[in-house]
Amino acid sequence: MAVVYEWKGKNPKGNTVKGEMEAESVEQVRLSLQRRKITPTKVKKKPKDLFENVEFLQPKVKDKDVIIFARQFSTMIDAGLPLLQCLDILQAQQENPTFKKNLKKIKESVESGETFADALKKFPKVFNELFVNMIAAGEAGGILDVILGRLSAYMEKMAKLKSQVKGAMTYPAITLFVAVIVVAIILVFVIPVFEEMFASFGSALPMPTQMVVVMSNFVIGNILYIIIGLIVTMFLLKRVYATQKGRVFMDGMFLRLPVVGLLIRKVAVAKFTRTSSTMISSGVSILEALDIVAKTSGNKVVEFAINDVKIGISEGRSMADPLLESGVFPSMVCSMIAVGESTGALDTMLEKIADFYDDEVDQAVKNLTDMIEPLMLVFLGVVVGGLVIAMYLPIFSMAGAIG
Repeated sequence: MAVVYEWKGKNPKGNTVKGEMEAESVEQVRLSLQRRKITPTKVKKKPKDLFENVEFLQPKVKDKDVIIFARQFSTMIDAGLPLLQCLDILQAQQENPTFKKNLKKIKESVESGETFADALKKFPKVFNELFVNMIAAGEAGGILDVILGRLSAYMEKMAKLKSQVKGAMTYPAITLFVAVIVVAIILVFVIPVFEEMFASFGSALPMPTQMVVVMSNFVIGNILYIIIGLIVTMFLLKRVYATQKGRVFMDGMFLRLPVVGLLIRKVAVAKFTRTSSTMISSGVSILEALDIVAKTSGNKVVEFAINDVKIGISEGRSMADPLLESGVFPSMVCSMIAVGESTGALDTMLEKIADFYDDEVDQAVKNLTDMIEPLMLVFLGVVVGGLVIAMYLPIFSMAGAIG
């Protein structure tokens, strides 16, 4: 019975390398390493993971893992290695234990006669519909290496896009969180100390100070209800967003936001054009491509717009007209798509639009960051500075009276 062995050795350059390998014995591991021109220095059975069957305790497969997998797979297939050998090598060098198990099961499915695409379909959390359908198109057309190369390039660009948007949202979120914590500490711990000190003055407090003291007393007296209220509100928002109508309403509201809405719209256009271009150029039918693009759009309003395009195409209309009617996609994009359809180079035109909107997203993220930074500084200055000034006003008044 095959077991997993951990090994360490020296490659032809003299560098120390290590990894894992499934084999029948230590001797089999050593022979396999020697065939790969690796001199083994240490081979031992991998200790059992007590929690290997507890799914939620296992590491998740990240986008980066799948991107590297696709890139390496493309290189191996292009070099002429058989599919099963590629899977065997990639499984052996995979460090993520969850992905390693997945690759093992995929390899077993392919060995039993299933297509590579059908084997991938069993892991929807790792390989989405787009990935599976493109692999199926690559297998059917005998261009699996080309498809894998396109997939890895597409996923890298989508990961960059996601990282940009996430980075733009991280700064204000952290700043706002810190501001809330600071204000809460001042209201709950600092102001009561000042209030006791002010009580000994025996004179009326200035209006700003009275307002801050009342606010502090309210927060201290109702802190439990405030926390419960916030938790309930977040839970209700999550429940509403989980419904069809709620998500359509909230996604539409996000698109109408002054600056953030424009960024979301540009990201949606970039994602739509990049995904459609990649799938159409890989041999996936336009209707099937639009169906997958709609599901992976991430915004219900955009999804409905793409579904309308799909219905329009099935009725004999062009892609550009329903896109323009949706009001989600800019007229320039629709005009360029119309040109691509009329010239028979739709995939190329979509890729050009995607490249253009990648730059637009870069600029939009920069503009958003440039605008948010001073706004956050002003917000912190007004809120925290206002509280501090309100607490020191009685001291200033007393100092003035003494003077």
